[in-house]
Amino acid sequence: MQTPSYLTPEALSTFIRTALAEDVGDGDHSAQAAIPAEARNRAHLLVKDAGVLAGVELAHLIFREVDPELQVEQLLADGARVQYGDIAFTVEGRSRSILTAERLVLNCMQRMSGIATHTAHLTTLLSGTKARLLDTRKTTPNFRLCEKWAVLIGGGVNHRYGLFDMIILKDNHVDYAGGIRQAVKATQAYLASTGRQLPIEVETRTLAEVQEALEVGGISRIMLDNMAPPMLREAVALVAGRLPLEASGGITEEIIADVAATGVDFISVGALTHSTKSLDMSLKAY
Repeated sequence: MQTPSYLTPEALSTFIRTALAEDVGDGDHSAQAAIPAEARNRAHLLVKDAGVLAGVELAHLIFREVDPELQVEQLLADGARVQYGDIAFTVEGRSRSILTAERLVLNCMQRMSGIATHTAHLTTLLSGTKARLLDTRKTTPNFRLCEKWAVLIGGGVNHRYGLFDMIILKDNHVDYAGGIRQAVKATQAYLASTGRQLPIEVETRTLAEVQEALEVGGISRIMLDNMAPPMLREAVALVAGRLPLEASGGITEEIIADVAATGVDFISVGALTHSTKSLDMSLKAY
């Protein structure tokens, strides 16, 4: 997997330090009260669900931030298929440090593994089609980096990271601007005046809007919003390969295969990040 642009050392460090500050505050008083400062111990990450493992690389960074002297032995990598009872890694060092890092490691890995598992499952339902599974911006505030990373680990594709790296003219943009043509022309003028080069995607709700998006030109993708498979097939035929098409809106596990079979290029599913059950796991002393 190619490292995405948002996974910079600076971004990862900022996330980890902010998360630790939220949890630890002025000190892990439980560990400091109960455990001698010189005590050393070890623990392992026990998987208690079946799924796809994610967050191992991040766990390394969290342990290192808490205590650079903690020693992690990785047994399973991100993307590995896991079952109940599997051990992802062991960690050894100061007991207090292990306890302080424990909850952040588990919160990240459980959530990321749940997302990777769900992504991998939906991706299998697209087998035999050209459709690729996309995530969305429907992410947990301040946790987007981890959630989008987990989608990649599960075999999905990241859509835009935020509002700054791609323009999507959605229904409200179009309605406020007075129509697709007006929204696209205003956007193109804005990009020209600011010297920015950003891809433009336009959301459409009807076949007439698809035709309008084709006619105005200068866009990179058309989103087909809340269209049933028969209308999606009509849209695919209308566009005839001139632009990539993304199906979006209300796409569930039950219908995603039918949507993929219409010939669209992408299917975006917000539920990958907003409605996924975490994978159960524990950090156990041994």
